[in-house]
Amino acid sequence: MALDGVYLSLLRQEMAQVLIGTRVDKIHQPSRDNLIITFRTMSSGTKKVLFSANAGTARVHLSKSELENPKTPPMFCMLLRKHLGSAKLIDIRQDGFERILNFDFEATDEFGDRVILTLAAEIMGRCSNVVLINQDGRVIDSIKRVSEDMSSVRLVLPGIAYSLPPRDERISLFEIDKEALENGMRSSSQKDASKTLVRLIEGISPVFAREAVFYALRGDEKPASEFTDDEMGRLLFYLNNTASDIKSGENKYVILKDRSGLMKDFCFVDIHQYGNLMISKEYDSPSELLDSFYRERDTALQTRQRAQDLFKLVMSLSERTERRVAAQKLKLKECENRDELRIKGDLIMANLYRIEKGDGSAVLENFYDENCPTVTISLDRRLTPAQNAQQYYREYRKADTADKKLRELIESGENEIKYLESVFDSLSRASSEGELAEIKAELASEGYVRLSRSKGKDAKPLPPIEYRSSDGFRIYVGRNNRQNDQLTLKTAEKTDIWLHTKDFTGSHVIISTHGGEVPEKTIEEAALIAAYNSSARNSSLVPVDYTLVRYVKKPSGGKPGMVIFTNQKTLYVTPDEETVEALRIDRK
Repeated sequence: MALDGVYLSLLRQEMAQVLIGTRVDKIHQPSRDNLIITFRTMSSGTKKVLFSANAGTARVHLSKSELENPKTPPMFCMLLRKHLGSAKLIDIRQDGFERILNFDFEATDEFGDRVILTLAAEIMGRCSNVVLINQDGRVIDSIKRVSEDMSSVRLVLPGIAYSLPPRDERISLFEIDKEALENGMRSSSQKDASKTLVRLIEGISPVFAREAVFYALRGDEKPASEFTDDEMGRLLFYLNNTASDIKSGENKYVILKDRSGLMKDFCFVDIHQYGNLMISKEYDSPSELLDSFYRERDTALQTRQRAQDLFKLVMSLSERTERRVAAQKLKLKECENRDELRIKGDLIMANLYRIEKGDGSAVLENFYDENCPTVTISLDRRLTPAQNAQQYYREYRKADTADKKLRELIESGENEIKYLESVFDSLSRASSEGELAEIKAELASEGYVRLSRSKGKDAKPLPPIEYRSSDGFRIYVGRNNRQNDQLTLKTAEKTDIWLHTKDFTGSHVIISTHGGEVPEKTIEEAALIAAYNSSARNSSLVPVDYTLVRYVKKPSGGKPGMVIFTNQKTLYVTPDEETVEALRIDRK
């Protein structure tokens, strides 16, 4: 994933159209590596440009994102306000496809003289920077100062002459020399042809290079030196065709997501190399794409980080409960022979005349066995025979009580483990802060966590996930256990159809029937949705129970999401993501 020089040139064109001739309105520095400059335009209000020198997210583009600013502006922000406050943007320059955009400003110095200042946005991975340069070509300051301790190649410090990073001679995408390309490819010792292409052509990213090679080889793989004339011709056609599309504005701006919804990459062309492994989404402009890409990616990463904390909590609770239940089962096993205690008491009481106080044991016939075998019963010498019998009766009652209590505790513990497994399943499918907040609130209501008091209003509950079957029936899916209860026990009509995976944790699924007959295809699709929204998502032939809502009840004292049901039928389905996603209505 990289913001390459070609993509940067498209951003330059977009920003130049709307920003050249406008004046700086505000300058903020929300974080150490991020800078936002707001420009006043005559026709469309204000426009914000985000400059990021962060190693992993370096970029510059128009942005609509709202970032919180610190109470005290950093020094670099104050310096920019001093030099660029109300300055006029007169040009945005790029040298070829170098990953540096130069923003030229017309400003006035402290003497009131007109000066030209340049803000250079260097998009170069770990070496990314934002540098303010005076009209004599000297550095005024930068968002990151680079001293001799940090680099022996290129210093970026106030007062020194600004120098460009070292630059290799490469082929321009817009002016491809066929002979130079062929010679460079065929003389390469690199096994990966796409890496050779990145080295030869200026300003292209690895994902674009792989796409070009994918097109040329039709999905095959081979070193650049082994390309045939036909494959070289297809490669040249793809590169020239892409350049033509970019010049005419017919190229696309595409984001790639994996099947879990995590942002993976972006490019200025359609990407086909991943087949069905990735989902693509197209945007209208390069800035809109980057704004969405990094906003969604940052949100997803934050969500996953917060989810990890809840995952650890739920796993810890589950492991603790499993250990407790295992210990209770061992104690229960000790109670299995409690009837022997009662029998020993009965045998002593039946043979009181044969036993004397002070005896350490008694050998008696067990008349409960048809063969009347003799058994040796230990006695407490300090007690009378009758007192020894009562001692055995007390131990029997204690073991019998323990047996009943342990069975209740074990059942409760096993239900708790199932509940925590269902919470874990809900967490694994949560994709937003709202869903995580609801799951945490559910855990708090069950006494597992403590919620911090919030001064603001409580967030509005999320709606169930909604699908529409091929036959037009609405299908609703609970996002978590509390929503499952709400959906099944309060929202659904008695004549609606309820579905849930058999022997797997998962969401409650409701087919809204409005009292009508439901086709088999809709039930099958709802079963697919139920299997997909469960812990059996990656399994095959998943059993899914379904019945009318009127046959689904909440057991007394049941945990959230736990129900009992009757009159069910079972379908076996294999979850298919494409089919399920095609039926989904909301995309939240």
